[in-house]
Amino acid sequence: MSELSPLPVPARNDGEAEAPAARKRPKPGERRVQILQALAAMLEQPGAERITTAALAARLSVSEAALYRHFASKAQMFEGLIDFIEQTVFTLVAQITGRDVPDPAQAPEAGARQAARIVALLLQFGERNPGMVRVMVGDALVFEHERLQQRMNQFFDRIESTLRQCLRPAAAASATPTVDAQVAASVLTAFAVGRLQRYARSGFKRLPSEHLEASLALIL
Repeated sequence: MSELSPLPVPARNDGEAEAPAARKRPKPGERRVQILQALAAMLEQPGAERITTAALAARLSVSEAALYRHFASKAQMFEGLIDFIEQTVFTLVAQITGRDVPDPAQAPEAGARQAARIVALLLQFGERNPGMVRVMVGDALVFEHERLQQRMNQFFDRIESTLRQCLRPAAAASATPTVDAQVAASVLTAFAVGRLQRYARSGFKRLPSEHLEASLALIL
């Protein structure tokens, strides 16, 4: 998982004698990051739709009680991953639109380009973070608390709303501009979700960005 990269390992001075390394206590917050890294990495493995806290603790070589010192439940661990997805994606979306909500007065061509870039960044994020994709499309949330799936539904609703705002100028000449922008945004969102689902269900072999430019040209 590129954005939650592993913590660096301190280098050993060549002049130091080799000795059994003392177990270093993680700094505040580091263990939480390590737990989320491990969970995301496990989600990249085949058949990882259901991950137990026992398996997660074993991967980290800690007790299950140690996990619960940092997260009250496994649902909170998944919420940590969802927080990361939301913060990363919407920070990048704001960079594309220049603000939280796209400018409705911009040129139609600019809005369409923004919409295409938003879809591209969403798919590229998934491509670089395969474990997160199982969370985004809900595969990893099937046996978890329903509020987690609701949060991912809200995530894609927000993506669709942003795309609709981007595409409104392009639909302005239509007799039903609001409806046309809504339909186009819905199609783009469904396309992105479908690409992410295919990526997860192919064992991360069918890349979401495959023929992306040509595909978007057919939609926009």
